Amino acid sequence: MSIDHDEDMVSSPSVPPPPAGARLLILSDVRLYREGLLWSLAQQQSLEILGAADLSKMAVARVIGLQPDAILLDIGAPESFDVAKALGASLPTLKIVAFAVSEIDDLVLACAEAGIAGYVTPEGSEGDLVAAVHSALRGELYCSPRIAGLLLRHVAALSVQSCRPTDDASLTRREQQILGLVAEGMSNKEIGRALQIGDSTVKNHVHNIFQKLQVRRRGEAAARLRSARPRGWTQRHSHRRRA
Repeated sequence: MSIDHDEDMVSSPSVPPPPAGARLLILSDVRLYREGLLWSLAQQQSLEILGAADLSKMAVARVIGLQPDAILLDIGAPESFDVAKALGASLPTLKIVAFAVSEIDDLVLACAEAGIAGYVTPEGSEGDLVAAVHSALRGELYCSPRIAGLLLRHVAALSVQSCRPTDDASLTRREQQILGLVAEGMSNKEIGRALQIGDSTVKNHVHNIFQKLQVRRRGEAAARLRSARPRGWTQRHSHRRRA
């Protein structure tokens, strides 16, 4: 499956080269794509093209055995996402660049969840493909501004969801109060004295807080509270005695 390179060819000086000896393999169920990309990219001296294959289980098994540094994956086939996940699980350092990616929100997010490291739209050129592979090998993301914006919005939405337990009143007023004191570094005994409740009661409240926030340690609970509060927010009068 390996291909000899023309030693007179050089990569574009505008695109920093990937690590020396980077090995690339092309995966597509469309033979025309495979053969066309194989011929075209073989002229890129900056990459060692191992070959091209379809998305069958047998072909994927051979790919895993070759242990390439990067994969160009045609994302048009329904099984492409399963292939990406399988390759990522078997080859954790592998960089997968998807091509023919339509800028549809659900498709882009599905690619991200499958571990895709670069995106080239159907309008992309050979230069875009090479640049995407080079970027992925450097640990950088190559994509259109629209895809970058979509991914950032998705990360922001996930962050909001992770903070929601302290925002949506899933904790009782007493639990919120105790969580605030935990965030101040107070022990269960200190909290009990401040609120005039028994140590066992404080312990039960802390246990319930951990379950609701899905954390295991006091530091994690405190961090969750801090991430949900606006900058500059401070706990005031949280341990005032109650009758």
